[in-house]
Amino acid sequence: MYKEVPGNKHINQHYYEECFVISRKVLQEGSEFAMKILLTSDWYLPAVNGVVTSIMNLKKGLQARGHDVKILTLSFRARSYTCQDVVYIGSVDVGMIYPCARLRVALARKEVQELLEWGPDVVHSNCEFSTYFLAHEIARKLNIPLIHTYHTVYQDYTHYFAPNRMIGQRIAREFSRWTAGRAQAVIAPTAKVAEILRGYDLNNSIYVVPTGIDAGRLQPLHEEERQKQRQQLGISAGHTVLLYLGRLAHEKNCQELIRAMVPLKGRPVTLLLVGDGPARKELEQLACTLNVEQQVVFAGMVPPEQVGEYYALGDLFVSASVSEAQGLTYAEALLAGLPLLCRRDGCLNDIIVNGENGWQYQTVDEFVKRVEWFCANPYFRQRARSCAKQQSKRFTVEAFAASVEQVYKQQQAMLHCYKKVIA
Repeated sequence: MYKEVPGNKHINQHYYEECFVISRKVLQEGSEFAMKILLTSDWYLPAVNGVVTSIMNLKKGLQARGHDVKILTLSFRARSYTCQDVVYIGSVDVGMIYPCARLRVALARKEVQELLEWGPDVVHSNCEFSTYFLAHEIARKLNIPLIHTYHTVYQDYTHYFAPNRMIGQRIAREFSRWTAGRAQAVIAPTAKVAEILRGYDLNNSIYVVPTGIDAGRLQPLHEEERQKQRQQLGISAGHTVLLYLGRLAHEKNCQELIRAMVPLKGRPVTLLLVGDGPARKELEQLACTLNVEQQVVFAGMVPPEQVGEYYALGDLFVSASVSEAQGLTYAEALLAGLPLLCRRDGCLNDIIVNGENGWQYQTVDEFVKRVEWFCANPYFRQRARSCAKQQSKRFTVEAFAASVEQVYKQQQAMLHCYKKVIA
């Protein structure tokens, strides 16, 4: 179930309280009905990232609950087109600003008009750029709730768009207030993100809703196949595999994981990095410079349908990133039965239970000691795997969709009541 974090309100407090009480009553009484829901994002298939995964899982969960869901996203070409329930708007590559970023070039009047005629009940934006403005336009013209999920903590990505961190953080704050502040409500994937948004003084409701994960794509491998795939990657038999899965970018701090392999050199431990990104060549060079390249494997980018197989190759999931908004890979690793060893970060406070399903670490020395202890204690490894699977049940697609649906319904009721009390 979601948790609401109240924000400041532009409307009179008495009116707000009346709206809130009535909307709560609507939820308690049920009001089961199918909705038309428009999800918008600059990224969608065939792109692969956390935002795309979140939207795919939300769409799947909402459809399973009987709702009619359409996607509005950017095309990987300049031409706009529609494929089944996905509307693609023409765009161009602007990767020089941010890797894989795209910018809308098509006016999209025809596509927007068709969506207006379809008549969504709720618009749910998942990106702050090109498609956000279309989402805002559609919600405004239909006078329906605009819900926005804040997926990216931009203050951790200042090296992409600002000359220094101080200026970048100021830009990130004002940009986030300007975009998220125009939504009726904001969804934060973790309490960490909600706390950041509160610091931006947003004037709308903030809900904490953990992103759901699809258990169907995380099927275990038979031990024989597992060992065969490890061998194909050049991982020595009997090695404990430290798995990192994600983008290889500077904000992910993968260089710390490679440096941590120096004290583990010669031990039966391999660091497996699955993913690609702008920092890959630099990381490969670092492994060679530190003379640990024999214990660091770069698997590269893998298709989404094969991601589950790579989780199955690991023994312990590791991450040194403190830039995560939701950390989907953490929840996926738990569901795959992998304990976590991750640098301390606010987004992990509701995920890692130290000593049960893994640890948060603060120094490289602590990281190394945890790895050594993990390798030397097979009983703990087995118990931690069981705890990881048990605690991952909170992150199902079903729970995710049900919580977001509650946000939609409450905001619909709030908007309806607001229209009445200001009439």
